[in-house]
Amino acid sequence: MPFYCYILECQDGSFYTGWTIDLVKRLQAHNSGRGARYTRSHLPVSLVYYEELDNRADAMRRERELKKKNHNSKQKLINSFNETLESPLLKAIPDASWLVISPGRVNFLGEHVDYNNGVVLPAAINRYVKLAIKPHGDNTVTLHALDLDASVEFSLKDLDHKRDVRGDMLPDWALYPASVAWAYQKEGFTPGGMEAAYMSNLPIGAGLSSSAAVELAFAEYWKTIGAWEINRMRMAEICQYGENTYVGVNCGLMDQFAIAHGVARCALFFDTGSRTWQPIPLPLNTAIVIADSTIRRKLSASDYNLRREECQQALVLIQQQKHNICSLSDVLPKDLEEIEGFLPSVLMKRVQHVVEENERVKQACRCLITDDAPGFGKLMVAGHASLRDLYEVSLPELDALVNIAIQIDGCYGARLTGAGFGGCTVNFVEWDQVENFSNTLIDMYANEYGMTTSTYICSPSRSVHIEQIGE
Repeated sequence: MPFYCYILECQDGSFYTGWTIDLVKRLQAHNSGRGARYTRSHLPVSLVYYEELDNRADAMRRERELKKKNHNSKQKLINSFNETLESPLLKAIPDASWLVISPGRVNFLGEHVDYNNGVVLPAAINRYVKLAIKPHGDNTVTLHALDLDASVEFSLKDLDHKRDVRGDMLPDWALYPASVAWAYQKEGFTPGGMEAAYMSNLPIGAGLSSSAAVELAFAEYWKTIGAWEINRMRMAEICQYGENTYVGVNCGLMDQFAIAHGVARCALFFDTGSRTWQPIPLPLNTAIVIADSTIRRKLSASDYNLRREECQQALVLIQQQKHNICSLSDVLPKDLEEIEGFLPSVLMKRVQHVVEENERVKQACRCLITDDAPGFGKLMVAGHASLRDLYEVSLPELDALVNIAIQIDGCYGARLTGAGFGGCTVNFVEWDQVENFSNTLIDMYANEYGMTTSTYICSPSRSVHIEQIGE
């Protein structure tokens, strides 16, 4: 029988060390308040490190050793636990002095309402973009995208032309870091030069906000190294501005917000209009399973911007009749019948999705607060149907993944996540059924549709953060 020594990260960022013979049951016990006295007052917690040992005595001995380590030493140990990402980075830049860890994002409900001042329910997840940086004194940025086996160098003094130092147009992947530097400059800040390497275990273009994770990684570094007084909401807004204006993707704020504000084990209720938010713990004994359709989309070349234009067209027409409406999220369900009388059918479908999706987010928060996982899952399925039929951003492959998922025991709900037009589905699953769910989904998708999918078991993560290497 194996024994385990483990470290938990608490909601406030502190660590708890213990030993067990069953990591899953022990984690559940801690989060249900049946664990240690310390974790009962620091919930929720997430597993960030473990070692497998041969016997009880070795596990207890190792627990004592780890408890003697200070917070920074434990953090280094946890970082080494993720060396599959960090080792290639440090080989690429062996004298790097900073490491930034930026999580991806999944969205449970509230899709395509963030740019309509609606309410959303995302979470940062424990799959990351990691960025190793060596700062230098000149005004150039040298980037190595290890996942793409590509490099580029550009000048911070000539960002407007979107060209590298040789005069060639910047590749699409480099526009996101460049957009952050450009947006910071527009705010009056002066980003410094660097050589940086980054890579990710987030599937690129899969709807898990890999581009926003890259943006926030660079934004966190420049803010920290420059000691700029910018709060996290403002940092997210600056990144959004860069993506909207420099990259040309008219995204809302949800992705950048979630990555900048992530809380372990919690979904994030965010009112994009008022900029107010609060974390809401997920029900115990539940897990997030991401299923990748392997269909990739490119937002700047997709119908994403068209959907934004359609929402704006609808708003203009509604405001001609109802002068108290400032955004589509001001429209109430009771107003839909009246609005239908003067909106074209396509625009009416877009408005109906926004209005009803806002209501689903509010209902979903009540489900989380009352630990109603089945009710939460039903709202996810309804949200997918709306994205498919009213907002028209789904694809047959995404529909197939959702239809299969909701037939499998232990799945509370499923829907596409992200902008649509490809990418992933998010599945809300009973923890004890996760392995069976993942295997069954993969097999049924292959047998019924002749297609392959990959699944990723995730949990809500802390926000983007930076560490000094060697300290």
